[in-house]
Amino acid sequence: MNHHEQFGKMLAGEEPILALAPMQDVTDLPFWKLMTAYGGADVYYTEFFRVHAVSHPEKYILRSITENPTDRPVVAQMIGNDIPSLVRTAQELQEYNIAAVDLNLGCPAPIVYRKCAGGGLLREPWRIDAILGALRDAVKVKFTVKTRLGFDSPEVFDQLLPIFAKHSLDLLTVHGRTVKEMYWSEVHYDLIAQAVAAMPCPVVANGNVYSAQSAEEVLRITGARGLMIGRGAIRNPWLFEQIRQQRRGEPLFIPRGVDVLNYVRALYDAVCSPDVKESAQVQKMKKYLNFIGAGVEPTGQFLHQIRRVSTKVDFFRVCEEFLDHDRPMALEPFTAKVEKAHEVEVA
Repeated sequence: MNHHEQFGKMLAGEEPILALAPMQDVTDLPFWKLMTAYGGADVYYTEFFRVHAVSHPEKYILRSITENPTDRPVVAQMIGNDIPSLVRTAQELQEYNIAAVDLNLGCPAPIVYRKCAGGGLLREPWRIDAILGALRDAVKVKFTVKTRLGFDSPEVFDQLLPIFAKHSLDLLTVHGRTVKEMYWSEVHYDLIAQAVAAMPCPVVANGNVYSAQSAEEVLRITGARGLMIGRGAIRNPWLFEQIRQQRRGEPLFIPRGVDVLNYVRALYDAVCSPDVKESAQVQKMKKYLNFIGAGVEPTGQFLHQIRRVSTKVDFFRVCEEFLDHDRPMALEPFTAKVEKAHEVEVA
């Protein structure tokens, strides 16, 4: 069964779809491979392909499709605003074994939205209408959209939903914040529920799912067809499997400190290329530890120390100081303050 058929069966099924969110320079091919060892997601979204007049799909992102290690459907995500270029790229991507083409309407990075791409397009609903119309004609596999509620106010969401509804999307993922709210405000789950009620296609909820219990609560509040999880899954790679255990009524696997330490070691081996300097490897790991660290301890000391190391020896010395123990770790963020201390821009 190809990925398009696999994804179609998921959409027609009853169990919630669990998706790994696309996060630029984080959820790459090596990370996908590692995630499968912990149970993994049901569907994986690529990092976004940057689309413009002279672009070609980035080879390093294409590897996530051509060397997909997950045995699960892959959705190819694009970001851009030039209609001919988006149509051309969508056609190119459909030459590969993908489940769907996704348009990113949510990236909050200023370098993106200032170019009127990603979340920046939410300021121009008429332009989204034109883009979706052209892409729906060009995409013969499933066509999906990942959006936020608006740019600086969720009031525009009432204008966006009819546009999404009219273009026969196969799935809409809603991150329940505006672009300006980034990742730190409360999630507007009531507006995700509004999308569920208004859309003729399934809706997936995105935003602040950090435990099996919070997953159940978000599904209950929103009525969503599934969940897309990013930071929570990086912090806790067991999260997707914990959600499945919760739904089956089974005891949840709760990692101990040493399990988390082993995850960090496996993560280092997976994502740090031996072809780059040790200092660059440590810098890359700090990006992941920004997410993991918020669930390690409440004072912020772990992240404070990790951000100041420059060698592999010192990196693991700090990790061992905080994680080399047998106590259970819920890996839920202790406070918004700890997590907000590192604003990482992701898709």
